[in-house]
Amino acid sequence: MSGTAGIGMILLRLTDLSFGQLFFLINLPFYILAWYALGRDFTIRTFVSVSFLSILSELMKHYVILSIPPLLASTLGGLLVGFGLIILFRHNTSLGGINILAVYLERKAGIHAGKTTLFIDMLVLIAAMTVIDITYLVYSLLAFAALSSVIGRYHRPPIWAQTTQVETSGKINTAIENSTAGISSH
Repeated sequence: MSGTAGIGMILLRLTDLSFGQLFFLINLPFYILAWYALGRDFTIRTFVSVSFLSILSELMKHYVILSIPPLLASTLGGLLVGFGLIILFRHNTSLGGINILAVYLERKAGIHAGKTTLFIDMLVLIAAMTVIDITYLVYSLLAFAALSSVIGRYHRPPIWAQTTQVETSGKINTAIENSTAGISSH
């Protein structure tokens, strides 16, 4: 249970809507934040990503049957989702919802996206305890721990943050060059 997907899984138990429908609907309010805070291009790419995932979710339930032990599925699923989110973040997009909030907080407040997702995932897990069997929650906990560890380890700051570091580094180099200009080595 993590992010908007976790919220969708909780609501799946409480409504007659499918996961794909719920995932798409839950993400709608987050596009407003994305549009004003992260830009038109980010919002459009994110909308396309969320729509694509929602459609694939609808199609997969009709055509794909997987038989994987839950422990392996949760571990591999968390790792794959983590790497997938890194790819999306690096291409200035996300899978909506909590990821939009995570990217926004990283860009505006310097809070690492992994920390934001882990915190919100814990809140979703607590909410899920009211409607989902504890065994599935343990598997979900393992999955989003894997997801958060991948994002925490491999996600790099966005280009705007790296530019600031380069500018600072350049100023330091200039200061060193100026201070050593009168020193000669023999």
